[in-house]
Amino acid sequence: MSYLLGIDVGTTGAKALLVNEKGEIVARSTHEYPLHTPRPGWAEQDPADWWQATVNAIRDAASAPGIKPGEIAGMGLSGQMHGSVFLDAKNEVIRPAILWCDQRTADQCDWITRTAGRDTVVAETCNPVLTGFTAPKIVWLRQNEPDAYSRVRKVLLPKDYIRFRLTGEFATEVSDASGTSLLNIRERKWSKKMLAALELPEDWLPAVFESPVPSARISKEAASLTGLAEGMPVVGGGGDQAAGAVGNGIVTSGVISVTCGTSGVVFASLDSPVMDEQLRTHTFCHAVPGKWHVMGVMLSAGGSLRWFRDAVCSEEVALAKRMGVDPYELITAQAATVEPGCEGLVFLPYLTGERTPYPDPDARGVFFGLNLRSGRPQMARAILEGVAYGLRDSLEIVKAMGVKITQVRASGGGARSDLWRQIQADVFNTELVTITVDEGPAFGVALLAAVGTGIFKTVEEACQKTIKLKDRTQPTASNVATYELFYRIYQSLYPALKPLFSDLTKAVC
Repeated sequence: MSYLLGIDVGTTGAKALLVNEKGEIVARSTHEYPLHTPRPGWAEQDPADWWQATVNAIRDAASAPGIKPGEIAGMGLSGQMHGSVFLDAKNEVIRPAILWCDQRTADQCDWITRTAGRDTVVAETCNPVLTGFTAPKIVWLRQNEPDAYSRVRKVLLPKDYIRFRLTGEFATEVSDASGTSLLNIRERKWSKKMLAALELPEDWLPAVFESPVPSARISKEAASLTGLAEGMPVVGGGGDQAAGAVGNGIVTSGVISVTCGTSGVVFASLDSPVMDEQLRTHTFCHAVPGKWHVMGVMLSAGGSLRWFRDAVCSEEVALAKRMGVDPYELITAQAATVEPGCEGLVFLPYLTGERTPYPDPDARGVFFGLNLRSGRPQMARAILEGVAYGLRDSLEIVKAMGVKITQVRASGGGARSDLWRQIQADVFNTELVTITVDEGPAFGVALLAAVGTGIFKTVEEACQKTIKLKDRTQPTASNVATYELFYRIYQSLYPALKPLFSDLTKAVC
């Protein structure tokens, strides 16, 4: 039997997943690394940390009992999107990578839109220029760190830096490249108009592949470090959202996913590139050849709960360690003791700014409605509900675009929590379905590798033969009515606070 390896270079760690031809998990390993915030609104990581974590994760997974290196037929790569890795003429990293959740580039977004022209930006990239995207980071470097910019010879996305370290080749694929503001989304190739307008050389960018297509092969050096076979093919892979959608079977129209990881994403597959008239959602190339997708993205979904765990729940963390359980189990157990609506406590999950429906880097997190009864249980539930409200914002936009919805699949850490899944079903007033394998992007790119190595003919066939439905969560009518009331309050808060968010940013910068 042949095996496939899926790698996900995420925001919190690198994950390696080994699966067999049936889509069954054989081995998995995750190694974490830090995220650095040198200034408010900034987010950076050291690509060397990604590399070491990836090597360790691959070595763990590939050394599973009974697995020989030659039996691993191929690898797929996924990772956090939009991040910028700048390499010099010696292919060495010039500075820490600027990440997808970094908000320093608002001025550069405006500059790119003016310079290229808004009509050209939308026609070429099908999206506005946003602070998370890659091109503004390149322009920021040029304007703020000219010495570093003068040394740049390559700009890579996070997973593509790992591809380079594994294979020695510079390559990317259409789904991840879609989030750079430099790809022509309709033609699925680098936009000469955008590059010319920004005066960026095309040879700074890697070659663009379709996601299931082999892009490179494991080098001798990487083979010795990881235990993989030299020459093993590495397919294009996918940005984490498109790859995660493949792993969830979101490869045909009608079935959409709601993913609650560090970020929160509502994702629907498209047969043609359709855009929201107000450009509140993203229209990107899918990891399925000839397909596109639309997604709404909130920047701090599970990230909000992680902040709460780290900043407020030291007692729960210590107790969980003594009990040998996940701290989130204790936090959500407390949240479950609070009635829906949290006695009027509402949370805005804008800890790192926001993207959908408000592309605002100045937006910030807010607890609205605190009173003397408000404690950790109420705050925890308010976070779970606030994230669900934010995801509903995206869901409502996708519906308004005329995208057909026949089934909603829940995935990510939020889907593993019975309480959070029920809250989402109630807030959306929609049945949520989970699948048997919830391994996200790593599983998706393993399936892409199965297509690229000939095990399956198409991505659709790979999903059909490996992904099965598991559980269904129905909305509770009484909760639906409660959440409808509080969702309207939630919706009113951002417009009321928007000018204050801007004033706050000016005050602290």
